[in-house]
Amino acid sequence: MESSSDAQALKMKSERLEDELKKLGLKVKHHEDSLRFLKSEIDSIDEAILDKQVSLGRCNSKSPQDSTVNNLQVAEEDTLKSIMKEGGSAAALICQMKYHYSVKALKVPLMKDILGIVATLCRVNDDNLSRLLSEYLGKETMLGIVCRTYDGLKAIERYEKQGMVDVAFGLHGLGSSIGRPPQGRFTVFCLENLRPFSGDFKPDDPQKKLELHKPRLPNGEQPPGFLGFAVNMIYLDHMHLSFLTPKGHGLRETLLYTLFSRMQVYKTRSYMLHAMPCISDGAISLDGGIIRSTGLFYLGSRENVEVKFPVTDITSNLPIDIRDMEEEIKLLKWRRERLLEDRKREEILLDHVKSLFSDKKKEMMEFSAQWNLTQQPKNSQLQLVLSKPNYSS
Repeated sequence: MESSSDAQALKMKSERLEDELKKLGLKVKHHEDSLRFLKSEIDSIDEAILDKQVSLGRCNSKSPQDSTVNNLQVAEEDTLKSIMKEGGSAAALICQMKYHYSVKALKVPLMKDILGIVATLCRVNDDNLSRLLSEYLGKETMLGIVCRTYDGLKAIERYEKQGMVDVAFGLHGLGSSIGRPPQGRFTVFCLENLRPFSGDFKPDDPQKKLELHKPRLPNGEQPPGFLGFAVNMIYLDHMHLSFLTPKGHGLRETLLYTLFSRMQVYKTRSYMLHAMPCISDGAISLDGGIIRSTGLFYLGSRENVEVKFPVTDITSNLPIDIRDMEEEIKLLKWRRERLLEDRKREEILLDHVKSLFSDKKKEMMEFSAQWNLTQQPKNSQLQLVLSKPNYSS
């Protein structure tokens, strides 16, 4: 009776192991099918991107060149020169690496994640406005480093056990290698972690300006002298306009909204002061008035701004069909990045399930040896499963 009971227990265990092995085999097949599908989707997107880039190249070759493009390049070079004059700043080091050590920079992982410096990512169409916005933000913010992801942030700096900065790692080690180690503290904006603007964009706006409600005085009227919101008075070139974070957000609704929020711009200081009841996130006036936030005024003579945004009268000199194609390419690239992330996750899951399958098969083979000693003939179903060469077919 005891022998019969043991045999029954062994049979039940055999069936359980066989069932678990089959389930793991199905999981392996599921992940392999998912990887094949993702590869097909990525290949399809790669072809679409290539086709659109070829078409875009043809359109660009036919697009007339304008002298204002050269003016923009000069303005950007002036901004870069002013940054590199900032001695041992981290921003100066980044600019040095990108423009004087470009070959070396391409080999440094942390440089690949850095999008640029705040002052180089935006432009305005008026020198006075550029100086006021730059003064409002302050030099430390204008020299802020902008990185794409939190992993990129971690690659910039790490710390020793005592909390001291590891000067041989990241940006500090990179600076030391060219004789320009960064001095003091510096600001870094991590786009992945910035809370984006949650509202809508202005419809059919090529610059993707934010849909912000105009301020209203207590009597319901719009304050006189109101020119607009600073976040929408900044222009992004087509390269930075096409940038997207891993979550699909652009520079305007992340970086620019973090910098300016709903800060308002007025013609004169008197207009700005008159509008105080409807100013919540600061304001500036074109004659030099600055309110940083409710109840916080910035007084005294205007400063000589050393680092400011590039100034150009270009707002959007690209034909609509070129802008549309660039937008399509941007969205395709963003979708490709998401698919690559999905593929990486599937590969990790597949490796994990394969490992479980291998362990379970080993357990089943060991059990089979024990089973063969206690019962004849051999369990045909068990042997059939173990004899299958390819579990994913």
